[in-house]
Amino acid sequence: MKSIKITDVGTLKNELNKYKKGKKLDIRYFNQAARLAWLGKITMSPLDAEDETCQSWLLHVQPPEGFTAHFIDVDEDLINEIHVLDAEQGQYLAEIMRAGLSARAEELENLNRRDFYFGKFFKTDADAPASGEASSSS
Repeated sequence: MKSIKITDVGTLKNELNKYKKGKKLDIRYFNQAARLAWLGKITMSPLDAEDETCQSWLLHVQPPEGFTAHFIDVDEDLINEIHVLDAEQGQYLAEIMRAGLSARAEELENLNRRDFYFGKFFKTDADAPASGEASSSS
């Protein structure tokens, strides 16, 4: 844990202001967090919801699980930690999380409407060979 030596109130205010601004994740960490945001594996909350001037976010990144964990690489020091994120990257991660949620919801809606049986076992006119084409069943 990082300690802050405080000798006067001005130093304390400067440290708090730096903390309230948050900081950017480097490119590698941001991309990893964004992938997990798309999958819905992040939690974000305002750093100080009562202070309108504070635009920073608290970010918690959950590790990928199950099937996803075989494909998504994440650095250990990114997951299961609380990160203080600046406003810009926080906004982008929120947008990515919304886009991922919408895409997954759309896929699930399409899956729910899909009729596997009739598509597999009943051929339509479009599936039949055009007239004059040889049939493969001889």
